[in-house]
Amino acid sequence: MHKVMTAAGVALIVGVRLAAQLAVAPPQGETPLPVAASSVKFAVIGDSGTGDGQQYDVGRQMATVRERFPFQLVLMLGDNLYGRQQQQDFVLKFERPYASLLQSGVSFYAALGNHDDQNNRFYKGFNMGGERYYAFAVKNVRFFVFDSNLMDQKQVAWIDESMQQAQEPWKVCIFHHPIYSDAGRHGPNVELRVILEPLLVRHRANVVFSGHEHVYERTQPQKGITYFIDGSGGQLRKGDITRSRMTAAAFDQDQTFMVVEIDGDTLFFQAISRMGRIVDSGAIRRPSSS
Repeated sequence: MHKVMTAAGVALIVGVRLAAQLAVAPPQGETPLPVAASSVKFAVIGDSGTGDGQQYDVGRQMATVRERFPFQLVLMLGDNLYGRQQQQDFVLKFERPYASLLQSGVSFYAALGNHDDQNNRFYKGFNMGGERYYAFAVKNVRFFVFDSNLMDQKQVAWIDESMQQAQEPWKVCIFHHPIYSDAGRHGPNVELRVILEPLLVRHRANVVFSGHEHVYERTQPQKGITYFIDGSGGQLRKGDITRSRMTAAAFDQDQTFMVVEIDGDTLFFQAISRMGRIVDSGAIRRPSSS
């Protein structure tokens, strides 16, 4: 369905465009973000809601990156709050760590994780509209947010119908539990894979973002779909990755977040540590026929 390209391959796509635009330039040999005027720009965090210093570090680093890459939305991959989840906890574990982003008008869209209270879907800052699962569109991208805690028949039917009816060329899926994973703590949720993968393949999902594992990982395309895990937005499980043939990239030494840009038929991505190091980058090309 698509392929992942390295910096050398992306050069032909970006081409002359970069000469006329500001690029968010990573170290030499890594893929820059074009920062195109009409592109869809977003960030990704997962397993973030600890309320500790590392989460606040990530929030500050996100704000720093946004100064040169003006993303307008953030996808939250679940476990958005750990421990107690009362009114003050939303302040300590969400509103304060990301205060600069929220004050700048950035919108956060959350999926529910296994540590999240189901009632958090009513919290306005998560933009869930009171629903366990939902979809929304930005320009040429439709985002589908699933609740992988309870994949009942009603949700499966909704996923099937919603993805079939989507008119946008890009389909991005977000749910907490990864169906492909090289992390040791949990590993892939095979039962969920049996349910979801046929739908994702049939309806030509382009990329999937999950959390749950407290690491960063990108897979080789599986049946044409690239899977990202970014479950280290606050939590971290050092040394938890054991690479396999499926592993395209992985990082388990520090907290991370992602920034993503969809420009035409190409999705550019960077995974960034809380200290500002780019630990993975690349581009995914979507065939215009898909």
